[in-house]
Amino acid sequence: MKLSRTAKNMVTMIGLVALVFIVGGIIFHRSIHALYFAIGVILTSSLNVGKVYMLERTVSKTLDMEDPNSGKNYVKLQYLLRYAITGVVLLGVGLVTVYVDPPFVNIWGAVAGIFTLQISVIIVRHRGLDDETGEA
Repeated sequence: MKLSRTAKNMVTMIGLVALVFIVGGIIFHRSIHALYFAIGVILTSSLNVGKVYMLERTVSKTLDMEDPNSGKNYVKLQYLLRYAITGVVLLGVGLVTVYVDPPFVNIWGAVAGIFTLQISVIIVRHRGLDDETGEA
């Protein structure tokens, strides 16, 4: 699937923000817990990259639909699916944190990774990287 420039910039920013979070976790923890934090960030940042791909596919598929009502319903279903997947992943991380000793993933790392998408949107919009004619 060919991604738009905006989606490519989003994926790049998600990776960069995740890297900043991981470096911050290493500086803060300075122990094996930094690895657990990094696993949480990588897991949920990868989820966010998948959500960008899903969103790109949703937009392109919806624009090809002829009936506006079926397009609306499809967008709503995809919206709920993306957030359900996020909820399941966070629930899984929470259960691992509580029931696995020692936990191999840090819940705060997972939460930080979830925020990589929102922070990336702000950076891409602020820097003007979302315009198809803008500089990448």
